[in-house]
Amino acid sequence: MIKPTFQYIATAILLLSCSAEKMNLSPLANSGNEPMVEYRSFGYGERKNLTLYSSEITNLIATFPKFRNDAVNAEVAQLKYHLKDYIGAMHSYNINGLDVAQRNFERSYKKLQKLRKYLKPEDDQVLNRYLVRIKTNMTFLDSSIVKDSLQAAPNN
Repeated sequence: MIKPTFQYIATAILLLSCSAEKMNLSPLANSGNEPMVEYRSFGYGERKNLTLYSSEITNLIATFPKFRNDAVNAEVAQLKYHLKDYIGAMHSYNINGLDVAQRNFERSYKKLQKLRKYLKPEDDQVLNRYLVRIKTNMTFLDSSIVKDSLQAAPNN
């Protein structure tokens, strides 16, 4: 009776004492002589503006109407995609992604401005209203976030 109980206890102790530690695959943990880089997050006011303007842009993306012109609809889809990339890059503090998404957005915006002449006047007004609101919110979003808060600052 004592022998099986002793075996169970010994097996349990052996299993618990031989647990492997997690491997740390972080590149920062292995670099002993490189300086640590600390990313400053947005402050409260910046975060509030980021949420406000990005939510307005995503609401505009969600309610964007369909037009009778297929070329306009295709370019609107591209514009929506680039706006989502822009907002995602803004939220993840990705400066390179932010620049690329902004250039792609501006390219789609210019194409839509050229395609507006093929729309009916009513559709042209609706498209213009959406584009103006998106551009205004993009400008407010870009101006309300301090660019230094997106860049890495060395830890002293």
